[in-house]
Amino acid sequence: MRKLERKLRVGILGGTGMVGQRFISLLENHPWFEVVTIAASSRSAGKTYEEAVGGRWKMPTPMPEAVKSIVVKDVKDVEAVANTVDFVFSAVDMTKEEIRAIEDEYAKSETPVVSNNSAHRWTPDVPMIIPEINVDHAEVIEAQKKRLGTKKGFVAVKPNCSIQGYAPALAAWKEFEPTELVVTTYQAISGAGKTFAEWPEMVENIIPYIGGEEEKSEMEPLRILGHVENGEVVIAEEPVITAQCVRVPVLDGHTAAVFINFRKKPTKEELIDRLVNYKGFPQEAELPNAPKQFIQYLEDDNRPQVKLDVNFENGFGISIGRLREDKIYDYKFIGLAHNTIRGAAGGGVLCAEALVEKGYIDFK
Repeated sequence: MRKLERKLRVGILGGTGMVGQRFISLLENHPWFEVVTIAASSRSAGKTYEEAVGGRWKMPTPMPEAVKSIVVKDVKDVEAVANTVDFVFSAVDMTKEEIRAIEDEYAKSETPVVSNNSAHRWTPDVPMIIPEINVDHAEVIEAQKKRLGTKKGFVAVKPNCSIQGYAPALAAWKEFEPTELVVTTYQAISGAGKTFAEWPEMVENIIPYIGGEEEKSEMEPLRILGHVENGEVVIAEEPVITAQCVRVPVLDGHTAAVFINFRKKPTKEELIDRLVNYKGFPQEAELPNAPKQFIQYLEDDNRPQVKLDVNFENGFGISIGRLREDKIYDYKFIGLAHNTIRGAAGGGVLCAEALVEKGYIDFK
């Protein structure tokens, strides 16, 4: 693990929203990163962070004292933000076109951007990273810098929260060549930036549609499992994935029910062995937020459960259970991941840690 002589100065773009708040919570007392700047819409600009958030603090832990008196900047005042930070996390709430434009603008100001947003996930020279699986995709950053005309500035993104409970299993089982998946995700309301107080109609309710999620659930794992060629990420051709995404009355934690076929026929024991022994760059480099056990396998038939397992490895780990043979597919299983930690802000923090360790993010 890299030793830094001082902490990197971090900015949070969109710091007043739920994902921005999660970034701020996770970065409290971080050994490498210090939040020095928070930016949001012009409505919040000029207020202290405590005033700007008001009664809308949604995290289970109190607002960190260190950020309460930070005066919020206008996210569109790129120069004012960029001059104070070494890199930024992006959780802005804008249209995709606006997000692409402003993230590129920050990158062109020589400020690396680690984004929670989906706007750049299909830009060919922007890496979309789950650090345990495809940190090597960061190679495309050099091609992106040439396109942007930058020396330090670039954009990197993390994938959608809906794929976190099953994409790691696909990586662990790569040698057995998964060919087909049928996936249903049961997604928590915090994925929509909501709490039950704000969304009372979700109590005792299920909504069988989440805009854009099914396409992301079907396609983003293929980009994660792809490879770099000529300065671009080339997506994998397999497995073919079909998905349904359902909103359920759970605060945090996306569950996935998965049916899977393989070209090479593994035993159940082989599949479990590959899950629990799967490690990646964060574990090898001992990054600050790396889960020691990336994937746990739970033997009990009634696991994983949101209430019992969502915070495995402080929310950075993946829980899988109920792996068994199927009558139509080879196997079926249940996966669970914390959608706002591993799936959103935490995945972004771990991605940034990997990019620091690899030398892509450094002091300005």
